[in-house]
Amino acid sequence: MDRVETRGHVVVIGGGITGLVAAHRLTHPASGMPTRVTVIEADDRCGGKIRTSSFAGVEGVDEGPDSYLARVIAAGRLSRELGLGDTLTNPTDAHACVMHAGLHPIPAGLMMGVPTGVGSLARSGLLTWRGKVRAALEPVLPSSGDHGDSVGTFVRQRFGKQVHELLVDPLVGGIYAADTNNFSLATVPQLADLAGGRSVLLTARRRLRLAPPTSGPVFETPRAGLSAIIDSLVRSITEASGSILTSTSVAEVVKVERGLRVHTNDGRAIAADAVIVTSPAAMSADMMRTLSTEVASTLAATEHASVVMVTMQIPTHERFTGMSGYLVPKPDQDRVTAVSFGSNKWAHWRPADGTTIVRVSLGRDGVPTRDLTDEWDDDRLVRRVVDEMRTHTGVDVSPLQYRVTRWPASFPQYRPRHLDRIDDIERALANTTPTVLLAGASMRGIGIASCITQAEAAATRTLATLADATHLRD
Repeated sequence: MDRVETRGHVVVIGGGITGLVAAHRLTHPASGMPTRVTVIEADDRCGGKIRTSSFAGVEGVDEGPDSYLARVIAAGRLSRELGLGDTLTNPTDAHACVMHAGLHPIPAGLMMGVPTGVGSLARSGLLTWRGKVRAALEPVLPSSGDHGDSVGTFVRQRFGKQVHELLVDPLVGGIYAADTNNFSLATVPQLADLAGGRSVLLTARRRLRLAPPTSGPVFETPRAGLSAIIDSLVRSITEASGSILTSTSVAEVVKVERGLRVHTNDGRAIAADAVIVTSPAAMSADMMRTLSTEVASTLAATEHASVVMVTMQIPTHERFTGMSGYLVPKPDQDRVTAVSFGSNKWAHWRPADGTTIVRVSLGRDGVPTRDLTDEWDDDRLVRRVVDEMRTHTGVDVSPLQYRVTRWPASFPQYRPRHLDRIDDIERALANTTPTVLLAGASMRGIGIASCITQAEAAATRTLATLADATHLRD
């Protein structure tokens, strides 16, 4: 086989979705020469929080996220580029609820929990009449002024306490495992986009009126689970002669006379022309200290929340018919934050014996989680889930089988002004070491679509930097 000419060597640190997409784009550039790539992953597998396994006789039941935003072009484009187009599927039309003094369907027309109109909110039994009146007054309120880049502060200023506690906090908090009182508004694009005008409701209506019509579901996923994307990326990278080192951690990244050197904890020193760091912030901080103490200190200050996912096979009950799941607001929370009836949400998750697969989330920022991740055994966790769901629904959901997946310190928390700190980090690196880039969940968004977008941007910048360096050498 003829040797393929490449433009430099890039080391990608972290084999989650961000690192793998960056490596894929570097080895398959839209134009120009490919790049030699080495991916270094500390775990014994790639994928990060994307993990899929069989359960209750169903192949491809995800243990972490179960879909991505279909309307973010980069995510769907990648899946189809990898040959997964024919395998993609969308959720059913089952509805979601909020558990607050009973189960209430989530009102229509919400954007990340924020009302874009008041009609469906007025018809809902979730809010009291005082809460509904307070929300309806939003268009006539004066500009709220400084919200301190806090989701919670902003929503309460505009819509009052009930909309925040019963809609926005459980929804946004569920996605990010966050306490929205201490979470950056700017990192939730759908909400940040509505915050620029005097009235959120009026801005939302204008956006909807001017936006081109959209069609198709909001979410999609491969029927084999999200790990199908990971497996396809790994195959694409290795077939392009890229290297993937698992069970390998990085000690430090250092500048040398001609480029960079990545030192691993097993004693290897890997020469690189550029480095893309996609690992969690705490891990990245340690390996970046030699390059920049400023960058390392900022990364080290990033806080993380822990989450536990309990997956159960339970007898099917009419109480859950047509329900995709429910959220548990803070005033009603014990340990369970959200319940997803996976077999109702995804048609391909329905066991052959007619039972139901349910996924239950426990833990979020602002509440103790050490007992969930480190102290309680699986049986105790499941008993707690069964007890709480019985309280929520009146149904005994004692499982036929279960599995527990722990994600300790896995969800980065974007404190107010988070993006300002990320801007500072990126400027510092651009001034001192432009061949080192940071991307991933700790930086500008935890969602799969966001991570893909960040990865592609990092790959594009890296290719441009390498091209400039080649030109200067020539």
